[in-house]
Amino acid sequence: MSRNSEIPIAGGLDVALPKMATVHQRFADAHIGDVEQAVLTQIARPEISARVTPGMTVAIGAGSRGVANIDTAVRATVKALRELGTEPFIFPAMGSHAGATAEGQQALLAGYGITEEGVGAPVRASMDTVQIAEMDDGTPLHVDRHAHDADGIVLINRVKPHTTFRGPIESGVAKMIVIGMGKIQGATHMHWHGMDRFPEVLPRAATLIMENTSFLFGVGMVENAYDQTAIVEALLPDTLLDHETELQAKAKSLMGRLYFSNIDLLLIDRMGKEISGAGFDPNITGRNNRGVSGFDDPKVQKIVVLDLTQKTKGNATGLGLADVITQRLYDAIDYPATYGNVITSAYLDGALIPISMPTDQQAVQLAVKTLIRVKQGEARIVRIRDTLSLEKIAVSEPMLSEVEQHPEMSIKGEAKPFDFRTDGTLEPIM
Repeated sequence: MSRNSEIPIAGGLDVALPKMATVHQRFADAHIGDVEQAVLTQIARPEISARVTPGMTVAIGAGSRGVANIDTAVRATVKALRELGTEPFIFPAMGSHAGATAEGQQALLAGYGITEEGVGAPVRASMDTVQIAEMDDGTPLHVDRHAHDADGIVLINRVKPHTTFRGPIESGVAKMIVIGMGKIQGATHMHWHGMDRFPEVLPRAATLIMENTSFLFGVGMVENAYDQTAIVEALLPDTLLDHETELQAKAKSLMGRLYFSNIDLLLIDRMGKEISGAGFDPNITGRNNRGVSGFDDPKVQKIVVLDLTQKTKGNATGLGLADVITQRLYDAIDYPATYGNVITSAYLDGALIPISMPTDQQAVQLAVKTLIRVKQGEARIVRIRDTLSLEKIAVSEPMLSEVEQHPEMSIKGEAKPFDFRTDGTLEPIM
């Protein structure tokens, strides 16, 4: 019996739920058809290839979180560098992810197809670092030992809006230079500053690291709202920050969103680190507990999360942004992995545990029950699979008139009651 099966709730959970209808959202869908060729073309640019000398050992850093076509991009980079006469190898550039162990990080890369067999170069994983410089305030800057010992370094990463701070430089190659390549040591030192200062300290730290290592170039990738690669650009050290700022602006314009300003209940089927660093993306949910501006659309009263993805392997970082979860999500949490991630970030509220309910149905009912100034049956509810899957969603009847008036949304089928199974779980959004 769930420990929450006897919760004292005035009037119980017998609340009226509105009917839900499937809604399709449309976004810009331009993307690159041949990602491998796009990477090869970028590295073949004279100003890029001229930085590579035959005989070099080149460390190629790759991260996590489900970057679209990351295995293809890494394989193409290996191919291009081999054709230039170098000996490339792969190293994980992902800070404290995967339990902050070399084995865990290598396994995470393997899960994305980044193995010696898959990309044509060996993978060298270690949590050992070398301090290569200090910032003016004494903050030590660390670099993966394998990368440090190589003749050259190349980093590949997705450029996207960050889940916690706002600035010209957010998630991308610059952040990977500082935090990803710094492993848990570098990440911990950098997070001491607080993410509110990241817009200032990240560019300075990235510049110092590029100046004090054999950093050759970065490969920045931008995705559209359909998880497709839309842009690939090789970035030179001298202009990396300027060009990444441009890519960041493009990424923000291309990413998916919910076309609603006010939502009473946002129901999320699953969360995970491969979906977002925060489990579910505050850029989509509009909820950020750091008091940072730029995360206030849409306005959401309650968030319910039903489950963890398999790929997150129990890492529930970001769970503290939810209001209600299910018992099965609670039972799936790997606390060492989650705690390790949030401790490195210095923001411990990312591991806070929301109220858990025995079933999906009870979780939804509790959230609706506790909505402020919302009459029964009139709740504005949006249901999504996850914050990367926003083309097909479900919305409640009180919102359908708004859908009908929006040029990028359309209703598919009639509104129906919530489709709870006999065990209280919801049928998945397909």
